[in-house]
Amino acid sequence: MENALKVRDIAAWLEVWAPRHLAESYDNVGLLVGSADMEVNKILVSLDCTEDVVAEAEREGCQLIVSHHPVIFGGLKRLNGSNDVERTVMRAVRSGIALYAIHTNLDNVMTGVNRHLGELLGCTPESLRILRPMGAKLEKWTVFVPTDHADSVRDAMAQAGAGHIGNYDQCSFATEGTGTFRAREGATPFVGNPGEMHREPEVRLEMVVPGEAMSAVRRAMLEAHPYEEVAYDRVALENGRVDLGAGMVGELPEPMAWEDFADHVKQALGGQALKHTAPVKSHVQRIAMCGGSGAFLMGDAARAGADVYVTSDVKYHEYFQAEGCFQLLDVGHYESEWQTSTLIANKIKEKFPKFAVRLSSTKTNPVTYR
Repeated sequence: MENALKVRDIAAWLEVWAPRHLAESYDNVGLLVGSADMEVNKILVSLDCTEDVVAEAEREGCQLIVSHHPVIFGGLKRLNGSNDVERTVMRAVRSGIALYAIHTNLDNVMTGVNRHLGELLGCTPESLRILRPMGAKLEKWTVFVPTDHADSVRDAMAQAGAGHIGNYDQCSFATEGTGTFRAREGATPFVGNPGEMHREPEVRLEMVVPGEAMSAVRRAMLEAHPYEEVAYDRVALENGRVDLGAGMVGELPEPMAWEDFADHVKQALGGQALKHTAPVKSHVQRIAMCGGSGAFLMGDAARAGADVYVTSDVKYHEYFQAEGCFQLLDVGHYESEWQTSTLIANKIKEKFPKFAVRLSSTKTNPVTYR
């Protein structure tokens, strides 16, 4: 029942979307404070988790805070309230509030932070693709299923993570044929009789399976399949996944004057000011982007032929890397990611539509302008 959800239920759903193993090695994601068995009646979603955000969760009666940025990023050697991180964690513990972070793992999935940013900037959804794909492991699985059960096996495998190709899911290929087998002594066949050759109309069902989902897909496939012994094979693929990785690149519907695009970026992201390099073109259409600190992708933006690269936290000497290649727009870290909270809240509501999910009203941006 949705009114008896636990922290682990919310975490499990978020980790289907953005598995923890996709986080960068330096990151700290998942359940940071609290027990996975804690019951949750209301969730607060925020970009950052600060002491003020915990206070808001207390006022609103929330038992769980889901934030994009992890409050505990480096190691904690003591808890005596000497800094903002310690005070935030101590207050959450005293109030019985669990803290969960979904950070670079959400940056690295196709439907995560950067796709959302691309849509906010006006890129057409069909044009958006990963700027630096991970090329993660893929296999093609083939399983032979009685015709009447092909849909249920396909659905179970898809829900466990099979059949995802780029912007598409539930991708499969099916070929009809006839399977033969003879059940030997001790077998309990789903169809046919022991000792007799049996012919059964079957479907040869093929789906791609990503590395991180293989255990879950195998379990789902075997549970959904009616046969006592399931015939299937797995083939490693040379082509890796293109729906995982850093950054995003896409196209505006029509070219825009760079000044108009810059104004549009400020309005879409709620920015008060932009830092940028000199324009390379009078009009721009191909846009590369990375929410948060994205200077590490400037070479990828150049190779993608981007007219503009939208990101934040660029250091002085890094600006020179854009010269003659593209125009760099440094929009501010908070401005590039604050609407991630809406993305996360909507994802939780997708699975638990009647559950109480609240967007934090606490402004956590530590940077001001005048």
